Amino acid sequence: PTKAKTISKFLPKGYKVESSFGHVRDLPKKELGVDLEHDFEPKYVIPEKAKKQVAKLKKLAKDAEEIILATDEDREGEAISWHLLHILKPKKHQRITFHEITKSAIEDALEEPRGVDMHLVDAQQARRVLDRIVGYKLSPFLWNKVARGLSAGRVQSVAVRLIVEREREREAFEEQEYWTIEATFVKDGETHELKAKLHAIKGKTLDKFDIGNEEEAKKILAALEKETFKIAAIEKKEHKKNPPTPFKTSTLQQTANNKLRFSAKQTMMLAQQLYEGIKLEK
Repeated sequence: PTKAKTISKFLPKGYKVESSFGHVRDLPKKELGVDLEHDFEPKYVIPEKAKKQVAKLKKLAKDAEEIILATDEDREGEAISWHLLHILKPKKHQRITFHEITKSAIEDALEEPRGVDMHLVDAQQARRVLDRIVGYKLSPFLWNKVARGLSAGRVQSVAVRLIVEREREREAFEEQEYWTIEATFVKDGETHELKAKLHAIKGKTLDKFDIGNEEEAKKILAALEKETFKIAAIEKKEHKKNPPTPFKTSTLQQTANNKLRFSAKQTMMLAQQLYEGIKLEK
């Protein structure tokens, strides 16, 4: 509602802004809702929570000469626009996108309308259908075996499989102890220290597991006290550090949680405020 109110300030006279409040159609809750025998055709219904708003949108659309769809420019937003077209059946429509709520951005978007991108719509539908096929029967199994309210889908199921495989690898892993010996060298007249790792003894190269325990390590140290050390090689390497990749929803939420202990809800609320713009005190 706040977003819609802000946008309305920058539209030409005669336009009315109304939000869909998210998705207006979805698969039914109490049945699979996907025809497995006919190309996985989805069956869409209007969710109970959206019926009141859909009725309002239908009433407004009935008398509107044209409808402008301005949902987010991602597959979820594109799907919402597509579902709105099926429900409202407008006489005329345009699809616009913008990435900031400013007068110039909205005016530019109105000058360059486009159609609904069916590639994004199909991607969202495929994702939703796959979620339903995988999770519809698996989720109740989790309720019985683990805890009520858990959901299973295309992501959770694969994630659980990866965790199980990793745990099996961990259980099958045989621990093996090994020790390394390092020394610090200082050249006469200099303060710069050089840290080196014991690589070979009397020409015999050491394998990773040659020093298998603390006792063997102490024996080698005692023997090396009378030996003369030789630095075989000094390697200089150039390291490149790339800037961090831009945030996406998942990485933004993870970083905010790790560094600031924010919940996903808090993070997305702040991100939305930044998108809409925050009025700062002078």
